[in-house]
Order: sequence, then structure tokens, then C-alpha cells
Amino acid sequence: MIYYTGDIHGSNDELVRFCINNELIDDDVVILLGDVGANYYGGKRDQRLKESFTILKPTFLCIHGNHEMRPATLDSYIKKEWNGGTVWFEPEYPNLLFAKDGEIYTIEGLRHIAIGGAYSVDKYYRLMRGFGWWKDEQPSEEIKAYVESQLAANPIDIILSHTCPFKYEPVEMFLPGIDQSTVDTSTEHWLDQIEETTDYKAWYCGHWHIDKRVDKMHFLFHSIESVKI
Repeated sequence: MIYYTGDIHGSNDELVRFCINNELIDDDVVILLGDVGANYYGGKRDQRLKESFTILKPTFLCIHGNHEMRPATLDSYIKKEWNGGTVWFEPEYPNLLFAKDGEIYTIEGLRHIAIGGAYSVDKYYRLMRGFGWWKDEQPSEEIKAYVESQLAANPIDIILSHTCPFKYEPVEMFLPGIDQSTVDTSTEHWLDQIEETTDYKAWYCGHWHIDKRVDKMHFLFHSIESVKI
């Protein structure tokens, strides 16, 4: 079975309970739609979170968020092929996988493409306080070109992203005090183009800290969904 859920930001208690209570097994896959928090602090706190995943049976596939480092930039990660696409992982945590943007993973016959990243509206708050922020949080032009080439060459069933297309932005979740004219929405506008030109069955995203569905767009935060097409 495939399950999808949103940002956990370093706290996976609900996810652990779900996996145990529902008796998930080795063949199950849980997809986390960014901001997992496993590569945020870069130390023992991250390690403790990763270790908590190893006691669980499913494979966890993580999309890149905007509150975490990219595994490709960390020496501890290596690459391997998984379900038709490249993933990053650390040998100590074999069931915790990190998707490469633009890769296509066939899981239970469904072709999923990963499109991570987003702009951090709390960027300057984090910088002023010495918290982690990384300039490669959004997809680069190279990543965008790769995603587009993959979509042009391959049929897709499910799109997995951190943020959503601009036209679906849940404005009710905009943070008070943030001047929206200062927010970089280039990734969301690019996803608009992807959404308009791609034939897909379902789109799952996180980032917005809301559980909501609009058309084929599934916003997930605390909710955990199985495939609903």
C-alpha cells in the first residue's frame, strides 16, 4: 500500500503511531511531502529522528522541502536505484529514502514524479536567529529543465511536490505580517505550467500546513491518505 502525508518538521510521533496501529509492513511505502526535518540541524538531533524511522517496517520516500538540506550536498548520503529512479540514502537508515527532483518512481504500478522545493517566507527570521536556511531550497533552472524533459518523455500518474501550483495556493494559510509582494512565487508559477500541460491522475503536496482537497490537488499536513484517484 502507498500512503501520503505532509510536513512533520522533525516530529514523527503521529506517523510512528499510524504505522504501528495500522500494522504497516515491509512492502508498504509512506511518502513524506517535504520538510521532514531529518537534514535540518546536521547533528545528533537529526540522527535521533532518523533512528526512529528504522524501528518501523515501511519504506519512507521523502520529497525535498524548504526547511532542510539537500542530501546531494551531504557527504553521508549515497545514491541507489529504487523503483526505476535515483534516490539518496544513508546506509545506517536503509528505509529512509530521499527523492531526486525529476525522478520517476513506479510504485504499485503508479508512476510518481518528484518535484521538491519552495521559497521560505521565514527566511530572514531564520537568518537573523542563526537558524538553518539554504539558498538551494527552490528548484534550480537545471532541475526545472530535467523535470520538464521527464514529463515530455514519460506518462505520469501522480505528481509529488512540496509546494503547489500558484492558482491553488491556499490564501487562507498566508501568515499574517508577511508582505505577499515580497514572496518569491516563481516555483509556484512554474508548477502552474506543469499542471496545465501534464495529464495526471492526482497531485499530492505539503508545505502549506493544511489538509484540503481541490479538484485533483491533495494538500496534506496531519492527514495520511492512501491512493485516492
